[in-house]
Formats: sequence, structure tokens, C-alpha cells
Amino acid sequence: MDATRTPEWRAVRAHAERLDDVHLRDLFRADPGRAERLQLQVGDVEIDLSKHRVDDAALAALVELAEASGVAPAIERMFAGDHLNTTEDRAVLHVALRAGPDARFEVDGADVMPDVRAVRARLAAFAEDVRSGAHVGFDGRPIHDVVHIGIGGSDLGPKMATQALSAYAHERLRVRFVSNVDPSDLSEALAGLDPATTLVIVASKTFTTQETMANARAARAWLVAAGGEDAVARHFVALSTNVDAAAAFGVPPEQVFGFWDWVGGRYSVWSAIGLPLMLSVGPERFEAFLAGAEQVDRHLRTAPLAANAPVLMALLGVWYANFFEAETHAVLPYDHDLVHLPAYLQQADMESNGKSVTTDGRPVTTTTGPIVWGQPGTNGQHAFYQLLHQGTRLVPVDFLVAARSHRPVADQHELLIANALAQAEALMVGRPEDEARSELAAQGVSGAKLDLLAAAKTFEGNRPSSFFLYPQSTPEVLGTLIALYEHKIFVQGVIWGVNSFDQMGVELGKVLASRIRPELDDGAAIGPHDASTRALIERVRALRGDAR
Repeated sequence: MDATRTPEWRAVRAHAERLDDVHLRDLFRADPGRAERLQLQVGDVEIDLSKHRVDDAALAALVELAEASGVAPAIERMFAGDHLNTTEDRAVLHVALRAGPDARFEVDGADVMPDVRAVRARLAAFAEDVRSGAHVGFDGRPIHDVVHIGIGGSDLGPKMATQALSAYAHERLRVRFVSNVDPSDLSEALAGLDPATTLVIVASKTFTTQETMANARAARAWLVAAGGEDAVARHFVALSTNVDAAAAFGVPPEQVFGFWDWVGGRYSVWSAIGLPLMLSVGPERFEAFLAGAEQVDRHLRTAPLAANAPVLMALLGVWYANFFEAETHAVLPYDHDLVHLPAYLQQADMESNGKSVTTDGRPVTTTTGPIVWGQPGTNGQHAFYQLLHQGTRLVPVDFLVAARSHRPVADQHELLIANALAQAEALMVGRPEDEARSELAAQGVSGAKLDLLAAAKTFEGNRPSSFFLYPQSTPEVLGTLIALYEHKIFVQGVIWGVNSFDQMGVELGKVLASRIRPELDDGAAIGPHDASTRALIERVRALRGDAR
């Protein structure tokens, strides 16, 4: 169904037109109770949606759009193991990875949970061996450093989560991440490490991912130079379904941990791909991380759409993208431990919903996924907040704030929170021109200078934001936050009618890169390319030759 051709879509558009010139200040004046009423809570995460340019009638119309778009049945189809990923004919069942002990999830008639539990138990046992020092390197010493090699979701998820929960990190183990095929990335990660006390994790479902395997082979050579071929079995782990390829690489079967084709890369941190996190924080806290996500899964299935946090997050995104021409969405964690969250959500959202065709192959009739971006804390205030406050583009914002710090220093965390609250307030209320004039006049400014500065210091406000508040960055909270965004993205994909679980746009570049790579060698034939690409290949060859 094309949602844009429904009466519900037209009704939402009418509300958007009605509210186009209505300021958030007016909405609060007209509805003093909206701050309390537009609050949601899932687990330990409180979500304030009151600073959005909607009223009750508009929200009701958006919920009706979700109903007409089939959001509720789509949710049940996902949990039932239906093949929602139609282009690849796969189920979408990452929710099974964080399900409770009594859960049952089926794919093609078979319960997947026994396999899920078995892999998780093997991961936990291996993690405990490494953490306790029972698993030793080739010279008998315990592991001190872990280097995780992956790319995309196999890198962004565990990297984000391991940093986010760094307050719980094992006192001996240090975890580094490598994703870029640029040799500088691996060189930097290995710098200063002792091969005899380093564990290398290779994350590739097929064990053929071009960039990952290039880095893995280089890391293997680094290890073998120090400990010989036999050392590979003690120092390499494969997160892969290709046991044979991993064995040929030197990884013993007991150190190969698989996952399933119904686990997409950007939804894989809950699977074996989360091993770096489990090594860092321990299996018990990893279970808490899963439990935080699982409570969002239950909320998604049981809460009415009008009080359903991921659904409302999704609908507000549709509201701004499709009816207010907002092209981007900013994620601003006032929580340094979440430094990698914006990049993680950038992939999760843009790879999922950056689509121009529907699930039945027709061109979409409206804007789909937004450009997601951001950075943590007060840093952004001295970089891009100027545009958020006074720029010509509407940018909806998510603020994420922990009430308590794991590492308190004087009153710095309170200052951090004050900044987050102030920015959300300033985006909403702005500064009217008469207020700016009064302040300047009180300072003795007058005449043309007053006119100039009053214009420069006027903030329109009316810039929307969501505020996510939680007691502390705990494993449960992190699981809850990630799952909220996962389901938001899914619901938006349902409304837009796109397949949120494939990434065909990534494939063409990989194919072309594999063709171009041998053409960079001196004397190699250059195949058919456009004139620009051919000229660049020739120029690269000339520059490499000059360097030699």
C-alpha cells in the first residue's frame, strides 16, 4: 500500500498545514499539561516528547496513519519470523537474540532458540576463560589486548557498545577496533601490542568480506612473525558461519561462533558479533544488555500505538521528513560514553531506510530515510549548534542524558546536564526580537547598532527535540536505547513501504572495487570504465610509480 495516497496521509498533511505557523511556546501556553502528558517510559529510559510541533489532534492523525499503514500487523509478522526481507527472502528476527529463557521463535517452522542459546553459552564460556586468564597465548601468559576486525555493523555495533559500557570494562583487557582497509587503521590498532598477549577477533559472516579479510591476513602475518603458525589457534577467533574457511585460516572450530542469515549486520550486536562487549563487561552484564532490549520488544508488541515509544518516535520522524521537509536528524548524546552512538545510528537508519523503491519494486512517492548525524556533549555546541538555532534548515534533535556519571568530578556532570537542558529549551523557546532589544538597550546599545545586534541575537525557536533521560549508562539502559531506535527505523520503513533490511546500494561499489583493484597494478589491462574513472586509474598508477 502507498501510504501517501490514503486519506490518513491527507489528514496528517492538513494538520501540518494548520500547525505550520504555530509556535511551540503557543502550544505550551494553550496546553499547560503537555509536558506531563507527552512523557513515556520504557525500562529506565524516560522520553520527553513535549517539545515537538504537534498537538493531540495531530498525534491522533499520525497514529491513524500508522494503523492504516499496517504497523501493528507488520510488528507481529516480524516476531512470527515471516520473511520481511523480501529481496533476500529472509526472516528478520534479531529480536530472538535477546529473548528470555522461555521464548520460542520460529523461522520456516523451526524453533531457532535452542541454537541461539547454545551459541550464547559457548560465547559466555569462552569469554570467561579469557577474562579469568585460563585462555593463554602462545607463551603461556593471559590475554591483555583484544583486536576486533570487522566492518559496517560488525564493527560499529560492538565498538559503540564497548565504549558505551567502558565503566564496566575488565581491568586487564583492552579492546581495539579495526574496520578501515587503509593499512593505517590496523597499524594504529596493533601499535604497542604484544602478539603473545593479543587476541584477534575476525567478524565476517561469510569469512570473505574484502576489507575485513585483508586486515585479518595482515594481523595473522603480524602474529605468525612472532609466534609461528601454531600460534594462530590460540590467538584468533572467528565470528562467522563459514567454519571451513575459518579452519583454513587456522581458527579451530571451538573458536568459531556463528550467527544466522536472519540477523542483519546492523542488527548483529546482540549475536556473536557482540563478543568484544562480552569480553569487556562479562557475560552477566551482556545478559543485562540483552534484557534491556527485550523489554522494548515487549513494549512494542503490547503498548497501544498511541502510547508506543518506538511508534511515536517513528511517526514524529515521518512528520518532519514528509510534511516539514526536514532532511536530517541530529543525535546529540550528552554522555561521552555514547561517543559512537551517532555513527552507529547513522548506519542503522540510513542503510535501512535510504531506499527509493518500495517492497514491491515501485518508485517511492515521498522522502524516505533522513540523514542522521551528531556528536556528543558540549563539543557540538561549539561546532554546529549555530545552524540548529539560527540556520534556515529544520533539524529535529534527540538529546540523550544520564542523570549520574560513572566518573564524577566536582560539579562537571551537573554542568553537562545543565547544558543539555538549556540547549533543548533554547531550541524550543528561542529569543524574540523584543527581548533581544530590551537586553541590548539595558546595556546602553542604541541606534543602528541596536538594530543590527537585535537582528543577530534573535532566535526564532520552535525547533523540535526529544529528550531521553536515564539514571546512568548501564547495560540495561544501553540495550533499551538501541532497541528503541531499531524499532523506530522499522516502523518508519513500514509506513514508507520500503524494505528496511536489505542494502542493495552497498553492493555495486563492492563489485566495481573488485574489478578495479587488479587494474591498479603496473602493466595490467584497464577494463571498460567511464573516461573519468579510467583517467584516475592511470593517474594513480603514475603516482605510485613516481613514489618508487
